[in-house]
Amino acid sequence: MESLFDEADGVVGSTAPSPDRATGADALPPDAPLATRMRPRTLDELVGQAQLLAPGSALRRAIEHGHPHSMILHGPPGSGKTTLARLVASASGAALEEESAVSAGRAEVRAVVERARERLRAGRRTVFFLDEIHRFNRAQQDALLPAVEEGIVTLIGATTENPYFEVNSALISRTRLYELQPLAPADIRRLLDRALAAGHCGRPERVDGDALEFIAQRAGGDARSALNALSLACEAVGDDERVTLAHAQDSLQRRALVYDREGDRHYDTISAWIKATRGSDPDASLYYLAVMLESGEDPRFIVRRMVVLASEDIGNADPRALTVATAAADAVEHVGLPECQYALAQAAVYLSLAPKSDAAKRAIGAARGYVREWGAKPPPPHLRSSNRSDGNYDNPHRRPGHLSGQQLLPDLVRARFYEPDDAEAALRERLASIRRARGLDGGS
Repeated sequence: MESLFDEADGVVGSTAPSPDRATGADALPPDAPLATRMRPRTLDELVGQAQLLAPGSALRRAIEHGHPHSMILHGPPGSGKTTLARLVASASGAALEEESAVSAGRAEVRAVVERARERLRAGRRTVFFLDEIHRFNRAQQDALLPAVEEGIVTLIGATTENPYFEVNSALISRTRLYELQPLAPADIRRLLDRALAAGHCGRPERVDGDALEFIAQRAGGDARSALNALSLACEAVGDDERVTLAHAQDSLQRRALVYDREGDRHYDTISAWIKATRGSDPDASLYYLAVMLESGEDPRFIVRRMVVLASEDIGNADPRALTVATAAADAVEHVGLPECQYALAQAAVYLSLAPKSDAAKRAIGAARGYVREWGAKPPPPHLRSSNRSDGNYDNPHRRPGHLSGQQLLPDLVRARFYEPDDAEAALRERLASIRRARGLDGGS
């Protein structure tokens, strides 16, 4: 496979050509970040993402056979989104256009599309890699639709955010969605060893094994972070000195002092907020909320987690929690920072002090698990929309207590999915009385 980074015809953006590590051709500047110098150029050099690149998978076939399709790559930083986009373009012989939605606008997109249109007339396709596609607003994303629909460009969007929240549904429907996972520590270690073997940090033996293992374990699945930490550790000592565990710890600590909203601290901090709020500690919840706000975290990302937590961890133990969380989400959209911080704080305190129950989460998990195992059974005839016989359906509004004993689950389905816990005692008592009234004491 040819180099991913040949500059012939339309490799646009800030990406510099990658070095050929075997021949030294197209060498990058010596001060280029180690992660840039070590970026994989072929599918064989890529580590991780086995779930996406298994033999016969759609993404692997697209790369191996040179038949690119539009896609959205969703995953954390350093998981290989940019590398995969370049692999797709290189394997297909297409021109690669690169832009970041942070700095590009509709004018840049129009220019990319016009260049792609000219190439297409000459018989060459264009892969348009748009990094951080979630930063484009709805109108900007809509501007991409005609070019994607008409096949003028093959769009590869990359995002660290949930694309179902941040990418237009019309655009998602015209692309394949691939979710990338953080790299495993073993994958990170392979990359570090490969960098040492290539001579990027001097003699390989000058770096202690426990230093490499520490970086691999603590990089949070981010290959870019791990390689740059190794580079920093090597630069911190003289050419003849050993790189020890202390140097590795120091290199990551320097990074950890800064909250990176696109890095592993981003995920660590929101995880801590969720667990502190679930644990009913408003002070801890407010602390992690403050860390995120002070670090420039997107308040929409925070409030989405609040909405999830309101149903996942509180549920019907306090149904108002979902109302509070969704109201906070409205405040974020209508007010914005800095004033929406008060709504976020109010919601964080309420969610922390609300009674907790995961019964709703367990119930839908059990129901979906049952359907996956046993399949979807047809509803009883009297519940189907095609039924036109008034005598078959027993309307509960015509019964005492608005309850009917008529069968509502499909035949042979006798499972119970919703089991209220102690935090939903009132609902548990009502459910029990309903089941007794409907004659369901012994079954669903």
